Amino acid sequence: VQLQASGGGLVQAGDSLRLSCAASGRTFSRYAMGWFRQAPGKEREFVAVITWTTGTYYVDSVKGRFTIARDNAKNTVYLGMNSLKPEDTAVYYCAAQWDDVTMSRLVVQDGYEYWGQGTLVTVSS
Repeated sequence: VQLQASGGGLVQAGDSLRLSCAASGRTFSRYAMGWFRQAPGKEREFVAVITWTTGTYYVDSVKGRFTIARDNAKNTVYLGMNSLKPEDTAVYYCAAQWDDVTMSRLVVQDGYEYWGQGTLVTVSS
């Protein structure tokens, strides 16, 4: 599986942005898709995941502001981000894992086999 993330950019606090992650392969629908982010000087952290059954889970800091969704016909997963804050500034990575693992594995980096290259989101105050 190859992943290509896009949609990052420079926005102001309070703005919205939608990231996309396009995946190769014919079995996209059976993969859990996750978003992680890495801020400058910090470790990569989990943001959101959507399972193949469209179950979702978010880190507390983005709940109510971010929405993860998938379009299996387009082999694409999205991360809608509203009410952006400067602390959301990071490189955002999408990841994919064949969805035969528990949710506890899908909220950590080690739970994913495939990664995209990252897209930078910068939120100015």
